[in-house]
Amino acid sequence: MSLMFSSTTSIKKAVDFINELDAKLLTPLLSRILQKIHLKDERSFTEDEEEKLQSTFNLPGHDLELLLETLEFFLQQAAYHLAKPAVLTQQLMNLGINEDKVNIIVEAWTTHAKDVIQKLARRTLAPNQLSDINWRLNLEMANMGRSKMKLPNAMFELKITQDDAQKKEKIHLEFSHDELYAFYNQLETIQKQLDNLD
Repeated sequence: MSLMFSSTTSIKKAVDFINELDAKLLTPLLSRILQKIHLKDERSFTEDEEEKLQSTFNLPGHDLELLLETLEFFLQQAAYHLAKPAVLTQQLMNLGINEDKVNIIVEAWTTHAKDVIQKLARRTLAPNQLSDINWRLNLEMANMGRSKMKLPNAMFELKITQDDAQKKEKIHLEFSHDELYAFYNQLETIQKQLDNLD
């Protein structure tokens, strides 16, 4: 397996903080990070919680932030590389993290790995996802100006899921025959371009 972590100045500083932490406090810290790691725009801890952590760990704000970001980085890299416990253990030990802390990090990773990887796999770059399509064909036979006519149109309802399935929205579209045909041709062009990428 490739090297997951490089010993940068920031990581060395964070490693010192990790080594000084009370082992009993590291487990809940990792557990919270692992619960929220798949959420793009959400921090693991609220501002109030971070203030409490600062006093608990006796760290100023920027040092606490470095500690939390480094632990999150370790876990993200473990997920990206689908790290086996033995490999993660060795790479964390190479950074100079004490063995008891390495064991806690690896145990937390091993316990939550499957769930984290599944959540990260479902995460997408686009905030909106098409989740369902309903459609209906209408045929207008007459109106006030004309008694005999055949005017077909198609009605679509697109169900859009936003922000990790928290919000759902429905979009309604109506196409005449010509508009639907033009839209179909555009979709065909997109499909050909996608096929060419394979």
